[in-house]
Amino acid sequence: MTSDATQLALWIKLVYTMFVAVLVPIYLKHYGPANFLWFSDVALLGMVPGLWAESPLIVSALTVAVALPEMLWNLDFFARMLTGRAPLGMATYMFDASLPRYLRGLSLFHVVLPVLLVGTLTQIGYDSRALLVQTVLGTVLFLVCYTLTNPRENINWVFGPGSKPQRRFSPRVYLAMIIVAFPVFVYWPTHLALVRLLPLAR
Repeated sequence: MTSDATQLALWIKLVYTMFVAVLVPIYLKHYGPANFLWFSDVALLGMVPGLWAESPLIVSALTVAVALPEMLWNLDFFARMLTGRAPLGMATYMFDASLPRYLRGLSLFHVVLPVLLVGTLTQIGYDSRALLVQTVLGTVLFLVCYTLTNPRENINWVFGPGSKPQRRFSPRVYLAMIIVAFPVFVYWPTHLALVRLLPLAR
């Protein structure tokens, strides 16, 4: 049983924190630090303070950022499992035999994370300020990825859709396009759905 001041179960916080503590050094070794700039990895790490502080704003912003992309990742992953084809190519690496199974197993956090995010918000409420906060933070993250990361890694698709840099537009024009597109097509629809479906934070 939880008190009014503590709405989330302690075991969830402990298990999640321990999982992240195991994942981080393994990902650092295999993928390098830049991998943690992916939106999903930012959300994975950000949920640690979000859970412990039971912060509606932190959890809401992370949900606005990744709920829709994570749903698409899961669609891709389970489509590949059931049909042998990954229509979006987002989860193709999960079936790459050259990657250790334990490494791919850790990436199953993509299945659990959106459930945890939304489930947490059902308990602590959605903070509608998350749309503005994530728009600002997401823009900063795009700029960081564009400035500091290798185009071949294409983190957060700042150099092109999919796994390779695009060549149709100049790199800066394309960057400007996704900086505008994500708030319009990812953050805003997710925000509307969360406002409609979840209780608002007090």
